[in-house]
Amino acid sequence: ATKNKGRFYSCRNYSINRRSPHQVDLSLIITMAPLQSNQTTALFVASLGVFLTATAWCYRRRRRRTKSRAEFFQIPAGLLKSQYAAELKVAVELALKCGDNMVSHCEERGTVQAKHSDSLGMEFKGSPQDFCTAIDLQNEELVTKAIRTHFSSHKIIGEESTGTGALPQLTSKPTFIIDPIDGTTNFASGLCLACVSIGLAVHKQPVMGVVYAPMTRELYLSVRGHGAYRNGVLLDKTPTTTSLRNAVIDFEFGYGRSTEDIRKMVGAVERLLQHGCRATRCLGSGVLDILYVATGRLDVVYAGVANEGWKPWDYCAALVIAVEAGCSIESLIGNEGKELDIYDKSIICAGNQQLLQDCRRVIVQGLHKEY
Repeated sequence: ATKNKGRFYSCRNYSINRRSPHQVDLSLIITMAPLQSNQTTALFVASLGVFLTATAWCYRRRRRRTKSRAEFFQIPAGLLKSQYAAELKVAVELALKCGDNMVSHCEERGTVQAKHSDSLGMEFKGSPQDFCTAIDLQNEELVTKAIRTHFSSHKIIGEESTGTGALPQLTSKPTFIIDPIDGTTNFASGLCLACVSIGLAVHKQPVMGVVYAPMTRELYLSVRGHGAYRNGVLLDKTPTTTSLRNAVIDFEFGYGRSTEDIRKMVGAVERLLQHGCRATRCLGSGVLDILYVATGRLDVVYAGVANEGWKPWDYCAALVIAVEAGCSIESLIGNEGKELDIYDKSIICAGNQQLLQDCRRVIVQGLHKEY
């Protein structure tokens, strides 16, 4: 309320705009009008306006939170026009269900509720660093069972079903490649950087990617030639960083623990810091590492300087999303200038080709030095 020549006015214009066609437009507009009573009345009207506006804001937030999953995670129309629309729909539904299985553990971690929850049932695959949880197994079983129901002729490669055995080789047949939880160590510790990854390869080439990060409620989708999306919004192909000195560089050390492996991995980071970069990160989820490059949250990610590279289920879905977002993604060592083969033992992904080349040059320049 303001005072002007002895007359009080209510000068409030509160408006809450629609965020989507599914939300009700709640607006409160109190136009400038003279009040014929005293200052108390003017202040009451202004306070009422604030109260009603806050109520409308809370209602809108409640409405957004209670939106159906179909509304919040709609598949963009452009992707539904692709030849893999059927596989995409099923993969999205399965990724969301797997994400539901993960949320309660992360939300309860570190609270008294966690003491009364079921154990994660960790199973080790040969080293203390490489393990899976009961939820990994539950998610993979959920996905494989549904895929066999909907696409009986499609093949499946899953992280947990493969275990420490030989990697199944791709054929020309459509093949789903699944990581039921990428970032298992993060997940087991209750950290939010974990996700479900479901990719599809046809004729040995990744063609579709679905990744769901349930703790951050981010759904990434892509089909070759049809763009990449996060929560239904098209990803921007414009690189945000072109200079290595201004880049945020992410790396993963993997499971190598020998003296030589440690020297190689730490040595690469040392060379990058000596050359100059804005910052380094190690997030613990290879799939999210790649997607964060695709969305400009990171500028470069690499792994594999000491044979600690990733597996096809770490690459498949994320590769499609990154390429469609305009990123360059290759093997760190060898096959320069060619798109990453998902069976490669090393990776480097950057927002643009020049940044990739500059970063690779610094990393590998002392890689084969004898210690």
